[in-house]
Formats: sequence, C-alpha cells, structure tokens
Amino acid sequence: MYWVDRLPGGACALPVDRATKQAWLIWTTAIVVYIAALFHRTSLGVAGLEASERFGVGPAALGTFTVLQIGLYALMQIPTGLLVDRFGPRRVLTAAALMMGLGQTLFALADTYPLGLAARAVLGVGDAMTWVSVLRLAAAHFPARRFPMIVAISSVLGGVGNLVATVPLTLLLGSAGWTWTFLCAGLVTGAYALVAFRRLRDVPVGVVVPVLEPESARTVLRKVATAWRVPGTRLGFWTHFSTMSTPAVLGLLWGFPYLVEGQGMSRAGASSLLSLLVVGAIVSGPVLGGVISRKPELRMPIALWFLGATVVAWTGLLAWPGGVVPTPFVVVVFLVLSLGGPISGIGFALARDYNPMHRVSTATGVVNVGGFAAVTTSALAVGVLLDLCDGLPPAQAYRIAFLSMGATLLLGFWRTAVWWRRARTAVFEAEARGEDVPVQLRLRRWDAYTAA
Repeated sequence: MYWVDRLPGGACALPVDRATKQAWLIWTTAIVVYIAALFHRTSLGVAGLEASERFGVGPAALGTFTVLQIGLYALMQIPTGLLVDRFGPRRVLTAAALMMGLGQTLFALADTYPLGLAARAVLGVGDAMTWVSVLRLAAAHFPARRFPMIVAISSVLGGVGNLVATVPLTLLLGSAGWTWTFLCAGLVTGAYALVAFRRLRDVPVGVVVPVLEPESARTVLRKVATAWRVPGTRLGFWTHFSTMSTPAVLGLLWGFPYLVEGQGMSRAGASSLLSLLVVGAIVSGPVLGGVISRKPELRMPIALWFLGATVVAWTGLLAWPGGVVPTPFVVVVFLVLSLGGPISGIGFALARDYNPMHRVSTATGVVNVGGFAAVTTSALAVGVLLDLCDGLPPAQAYRIAFLSMGATLLLGFWRTAVWWRRARTAVFEAEARGEDVPVQLRLRRWDAYTAA
C-alpha cells in the first residue's frame, strides 16, 4: 500500500494548500544548521595536508578521519530517524548544533592523533542528526507537491557550507591558522543551537501529532525492516549510494590531495577547481528540483543518465595516458560529478512518497545510509591503496587508488537499475489493485518481462 500525507489515526500531517510564512521561517532556521553541518563535514577537504603535518600521519591514517566521521554518520542514520520520530526534529536539530560545535572546538585544540579522531567522531554524530531532521521539518510544513523542490533547494543551500570550506577556508587557514579558524567555527555553531531551539516547531499550528511511546528494540528493528522491504525505499537507498559517492569522496577528502600531488596543481588552483563540485550543484540543483517536481516520473531516468555519464567521465579520467590529465578535461569531469549531490535527493523523495508519515524519518535514514556507506568504504579504500602504492609516481598511485571509487560506482549503478525495474513493477501492481500511487508511470514493454 502507498501512503500520502497521513499520520497514524488519519491525522493530516501536511498543509495541503500552501506553505505559510511560519513554514519558511522554520525551514530557514533549520537550513542554517545544515549549512554549518556541510561546512564542518567538508572542512578537512582542503585541510587534509595540514592535518597530515599537524598529527604526523600518512594517507591511510588521514583517511581514517573521514572514514570515522562518515562511518558514524552512516551508522547514525537509522537511529536518527527513530530519534526524530520519537522526540521531534526540533530537539534533535538543537542537539546536532551543540554536538557539531563541541566537535569542531575539540578538533581546533587537538594536538594528538587520538584526540583528533575523538573530535571528528563527535562532529560526525552531530552532523548525522541534521539532514533527516531538516527533511522531516520540510515534510511536515510544506505541501507534498513542493517537497522535491524544498529538498533540492535545501541541498543547494547546504552547498554554501561546502563552498566556504574550499577557497575561503584555505585563505583562513593560511592567515588565522588552524586553531583560531576551527575554534571560531565551533563556538558559532554551538551558540546557534539556542536560536534553533527557540524558533523551530515540529509541526504546523493546529496539527496534532500522536504521542509515541518508547519502543522496544524488537519494535525498532521491525520498523526498520518494514521500511527496508518497501521497494521505493530500497530504490532510494541504491540511488543515493550510487549518485553521491564519487563527488562526496572527492569533496570530503581526496580531491584536494589528488589535484595537488597527483596533478601538480597549486593549492589555490586545486581549491578553486574543487569548488566546481559545489558551484555546479548550486546552479543545477534548483533546475533539477523544478523538473523533478513537475514531472516526478523523470526522476529515475535522470538518475540513470547521470550514472552513465559519470562512468564515462571517470573512465576517461583514470585511463588518460600518463595519469596527468589536462585541466580542461578535469574541469569537465568535476562539473559532471557536481550533479550528483542534487540528483541524490531523488532517494529522499522516494522514501517520502512510499512510506507513511510516521515512518518517513526511518525510511529517510535508511536511504541516507546508502550514500554514506559508499563514501566510507571508498574513502578508506583510497587511503589503503595509496599506502600500498607508496613509491610509485603520484599520478599513477592515485589512478590505482581511484579504481576503488569506480568499483563502488559500478556496483551502485547495477543495483539502482535492478531496483528501479522492481519498484516500477510494484507500482503497476498497486494500480491494478485500485490503490492510489504517488507517481503515474507509463507502462513499457520491458515492464512485463520484469514482472514475469
């Protein structure tokens, strides 16, 4: 069965007509926390070389920073969904701002590798609690028809945090230094938690949300399993897994060292080129969000075309003779990859469309696990392979290490295609039973083969 905008007991969870001024104020307050999260998450992208010098570690140990942070992010997605369902996004988002502020403050003061790892762990847990909370607030305060656009705009504005973590952060690190740069960022984020707590509201005025009692571990596992069994959730998982992994790994950690060490660029040039991942997402996000909002039946063809283009671009990057790639081609590859962030939002729209409101946060967490599980494994694999390739020319070493990212991309592409066909079959079967479905799909000849 497919669900549209209903809570248990039949209470309407969304305003069905229009978004109010209060909805926009609440969303704006929440999106500031998400912008901060993206800044803190990607701040190591241009500070990786400084971190290696500060803590005296090599590529594999440096990769552990990102693996730990993103790994905790992935592990926290389902618990975060359950926390949001239980306590509401207002409390969870406030706690997220406090934890990110604490984690970045500790990272600013850390002078040993173990303390630096602990700081990134705290930061990762706080970061993990932001996106699901923002999506839950959007789902509760905006009409369903606007939800894909709100997701796209939220993702684009989060890119502001990414953008600040490129050239501006590079300049700040060069002038203010490591401690003051990260200390100020941590203190400002922690102070904003008070603003979030005072302004956010879980649901619109007049909407009654059932009080949820604490759930047993068995009930929680059953809830997660129920969300996972929904074909739309599974499709969202693999869509997020495949579309965001490659650009995220480059933006979070390995893009800057690759451009500086593997391609021989200056630090300023590398940070400028890395910012294309963010600028491309900012420009394309609203366009893609508008198209998907008006024609939701196009969202999966768009995702699959993007994955095909990414495979071609990544193959060209790795197969270039000699390993040192001309800058114009690198620019083209990075611009193609920049579409991955906005397109990965399709996974959350699928979770929202095919789950009841009281399970949307859990399903969203399941989907979010997909992308960050891919990022975690890819980032770790690149670091390990770089250590194993020690002694090779940097361009050749990075080419070998980046094969692991290509393998992740191909796995995700395959599973996305499989679950797209299975999810289409489930929608057609629901229509045949007379059930309402959120998206009207056109029956293709190959759908009969999939059903068989």
